[in-house]
This record gives sequence, C-alpha cells and structure tokens, in this order.
Amino acid sequence: MLQDFVPPPEVLVTLYRENRLELIRLALLLVGDRETAEDVVQDVFARLHGSRPGVLTLAYVRTSVLNGARSALRRRRVAIHKPPPAAIPEDSAEAAVLLGETRQEVLTALNRLPNRQRETLVLRYYLDLSDGEIAEVTGLQPSTVRSTVMRALIRLERELKAST
Repeated sequence: MLQDFVPPPEVLVTLYRENRLELIRLALLLVGDRETAEDVVQDVFARLHGSRPGVLTLAYVRTSVLNGARSALRRRRVAIHKPPPAAIPEDSAEAAVLLGETRQEVLTALNRLPNRQRETLVLRYYLDLSDGEIAEVTGLQPSTVRSTVMRALIRLERELKAST
C-alpha cells in the first residue's frame, strides 16, 4: 500500500534544515514581511509531512512556497484592497544590508511590478535559477519565463527612473 507510506521524517527534516533560510528569504521578497514569509514556509513543510518521497524535492518545495506566497498576497489584498507594502524587517541581518536608500528604492519598485514579473525576477536574480528551473517552479514555459523577465526588467527600470 503505497498510499499509506509516510516518508522518513529525516528526509523532510534535512530539506527543512538545509533550505529553510533560503525559502524564507524567497517568501520574504514576494510577500514583503518576515512573519508572513515564515508562516508560508512553515505551512508548506507542515503540508509536506506525510508526502510521498518523490514529491520531496527542492523544486517542489520552492513551487509550494511560491504558491503559498501567492495565496498570502491574495488574502491580504482581499482584506485591505491594496497591494502590500514593501516592508523590510528591521531586526534581521538582511535589514542591515538592505537599508540603503538605493536598495529600498529597488524593493519598492519591485513591489509595484505585477506578481508574475516580480516572481520571475526574484527567482532569477535572488535564487539564481535558470530559465528551466524558473519554468519548473512557476509552471510556465521557458520562453515565457524569458519574455516575462525581459518585460519585468524594462518596467523595473521605468519605475526606478520615475522615482528619481
């Protein structure tokens, strides 16, 4: 009975230990606040408990985090009827690096991009994923990933010029 098989907890634990921070940072760049990002990642791992071993890959977990971030943003938009602010947690190590004015402007401009464009840029330039890996995570075709990244970069440049 394969349906009753529960993967050894160490597979899930290893995935969590080795990738938790990267996944939280990914979610943080997508949702804009640390608490929600941590909740998204925690929910993903809670749902993965009891999954089949073949499902427990880093690409699958990234896709789950991306989908969890999308859901969190949808819930937030329904609740407040406006895009979430680009908040940087002030008590993290990343905050010390990201508090420069230029980086804050980039994050604000990034937050104004449509979700798909923001997601592809974060996956490309933050996680350094290839077009194929981004396509696998987002469910898009590699050619769509390339065109989305190009459109996102053009729009991001326009947003940055408009803010200066």
